[in-house]
This record gives sequence, structure tokens and C-alpha cells, in this order.
Amino acid sequence: MSVSELVFSIRAVNRSSNTFARVKADAQTTTQQIKNMGLAIAGIASSGLALVHIANSFGLIDDQTTKTASSILMLISVMGLFMNTSLGIAAAQKVYAAACAIATAVQNALNISYATFLALTGVGIAVIAAAAVAMYAFSQSMNTATASVQNFNNATAQTTTNARNIQRSGDLTIYRQGIEDSP
Repeated sequence: MSVSELVFSIRAVNRSSNTFARVKADAQTTTQQIKNMGLAIAGIASSGLALVHIANSFGLIDDQTTKTASSILMLISVMGLFMNTSLGIAAAQKVYAAACAIATAVQNALNISYATFLALTGVGIAVIAAAAVAMYAFSQSMNTATASVQNFNNATAQTTTNARNIQRSGDLTIYRQGIEDSP
């Protein structure tokens, strides 16, 4: 190993040490939070168990309800105490990691759908703009046609009636042949 490689590896270790220390601190904080949550769950379940037995003593609930509620609350209490063990913490961290993976997948799906929405919105705006341009071109051609008809009408209005009644010789015969020869 050369001196430059050695210096590079020392720098890499020094820079990564801070990151590893931060990850370790985060893991310890998460572990403590899981233990605290487990203790809280066990405490709440134990309190509920005591309340159920007190309610049964005063006759507020019957024996069957007391047995069912006691079983459920004991199970919750055991789960809370299990979360204080290292195995329970590992399981809780696995569940947390799975929940984070699911949340990431959902977020990615939402990002994809939002990008699709933006793309389709852009296409929609482009279609609307193209339709507006086509309508403008059509209206311009209609304006030109209207102006042409108006010019023809003006020219016709200025022509004398004698000039309008001029017919070429044979036109009337051709016109009559078209009418008289039709079945």
C-alpha cells in the first residue's frame, strides 16, 4: 500500500466515522423509544386489567366479560413487556423497517402518479392550444371567403341591370334541353 493510498483510506475512515456514530446514536435513540413505548403499553394494559377486576367486584360487568377483557389486556401487557427485550426490540425495528419500505413504495407511486398528471396536463394544454390555432386559421379563411362574397355582391350591385340580363346565344336552348330532357 502506498502512502497516498494510506492517506486516502485514513480520510475515508475519518469521514465515515461521523456517519457511523450518527447511525449508532439514531439506533440507540430508537431502541430507547421502543423500550419506553413497550413499558407504556404494559402499564396501560395493567391499569386496564386492574380496572376490569374492580368493575367486576362492584358488579358493573359480569364474570365472562371480565375473563375476556382480562385475557386481552394480559396479552397486550405481555406484548408491551416483550418489546423491552432485545428480541422484541429487533422485531419492532423490523416492523418499523417494513413500514418505512411500504411508505417509500407508496410515496414513489404517488410521485409517479403526480408526474403522469403533470405530463397529461401539459398534453391537454398543448391540445387546447393547437385547437385554438386551428380555430383561428379557420376563422381567417372564413373571413377571406366572406370578404370575397361581399366584393362580388358590391360589384354586382354596381353593374347595370342591362348588363346583367345579357345572355349568350344558345344559353337558353342549353338550359331548356337540360330541363326538357330530364326524365
